Amino acid sequence: MADRTLRDPRHRPADGPAFDEVVAFTSDLIRIDTTNRGGGDCRERPAAEYVAERLADAGVEPRLLERTGGRTNVVARIEGTDPSADALLVHGHLDVVPAEPADWTVHPFSGEVRDGVVWGRGAVDMKNTDAMVLAVVRDWARRGVRPRRDIVLAYTADEEASAEDGAGFLADRHADLFEGCTEGIGESGAYTFHAGPHLTLYPIGAGERGTAWLKLTARGRAGHGSRVNRENAVTRLAAAVARIGAHRWPVRLTATVRAALTELAALHGVDAPDLDDPDFDVDALLARLGPAAALVEATLRNSANPTMLHAGYKVNVIPGSAVAHVDGRIVPGGEEEFTATLDELTGPGVDWEFHHNQVALEAPVDSPTYAVLRAAIEHFDPDARVLPFCMSGGTDAKQFSRLGIVGYGFAPLKLPAGFDYQALFHGVDERVPVDALHFGVRVLDHCLRNV
Repeated sequence: MADRTLRDPRHRPADGPAFDEVVAFTSDLIRIDTTNRGGGDCRERPAAEYVAERLADAGVEPRLLERTGGRTNVVARIEGTDPSADALLVHGHLDVVPAEPADWTVHPFSGEVRDGVVWGRGAVDMKNTDAMVLAVVRDWARRGVRPRRDIVLAYTADEEASAEDGAGFLADRHADLFEGCTEGIGESGAYTFHAGPHLTLYPIGAGERGTAWLKLTARGRAGHGSRVNRENAVTRLAAAVARIGAHRWPVRLTATVRAALTELAALHGVDAPDLDDPDFDVDALLARLGPAAALVEATLRNSANPTMLHAGYKVNVIPGSAVAHVDGRIVPGGEEEFTATLDELTGPGVDWEFHHNQVALEAPVDSPTYAVLRAAIEHFDPDARVLPFCMSGGTDAKQFSRLGIVGYGFAPLKLPAGFDYQALFHGVDERVPVDALHFGVRVLDHCLRNV
């Protein structure tokens, strides 16, 4: 019986054809320039059509949906074998951030495959994952595989800006396409993090800080630059920005971060910390975790980083107003503290408002789905140590959460030591090893059939 099962292509792991396709798809998608410069300056349609054509070839019926011309999303549903099971959303975005060719070793939109590595903008964020999912779906069609749950695929536009033309539009205007979806998987998790010579971690995203992009406006009395002015808008704004930049936010340990710290302490041979002890020193614990501290350090607190300043039009004219922008991030449950703190730090004469505000997220780490995701990694990498982590930034999971969908960051890659995956997000010389793509295909195939 075992031999017969192994001979049945439905029970074999993804291999040759899927491996060839994932590399080709990653390279092809990189060559389709979907740079999102913000303000609507992007066109994802060519990439969406590429994906839709290959889904249709596999017998999956794609729908192309747009809020704005050229800003195209693809949604499709694969019917599962268990009609009583909740559906699972698998989503990835098609847009990428800008890249300056002069800064790169290879052209960022070449999709070049060199020495076993695929190069280009989107190689890790996140056309690689788009390609892995597409390769798995087509492999299922060849082998006659059907998942247990309905799988809803969403390839989105505009994730690298506001998501208004992408996941936000889909959640607001096409919620019916996600009927039955209770959980989802998306980007930024399940990649190899080498925490030491014999410690290979795979962090699965089980939370996201909220996005709080702020606009500060200082108002004052306009006047001549040569005269004393105690109501100078620039001075007021500069003082507020300095206070915000210098503020030390208090530690706020969420459930996901607590789970991560507990597991990391055990893996590093540190006595189990009492996270509720008023004298608990999280920074002292981080100092004992070596490189792994980077997985939690940015998500221990709220944060607010000033990023842009606009004021005046002539050196000898004091303007009547001045504007700054701040990138704020809020830990789950930290919204009230954040707003109260900003009210205090901005001070008199400076108003602030949300320019873009998205909810913080947490997903349970004791769920059956998390257990399947964890087991899929461990199945293909026996040395793996899987743990949950909270992402410092945000993904389309925020938009889909409005539909009651609980999201996990799960885009599996097995990476060699010294490969700084996190630094390549939005970085120069973005690239992904071919072997990592093969690993991702096998893991996704395994977990999506068993989840």
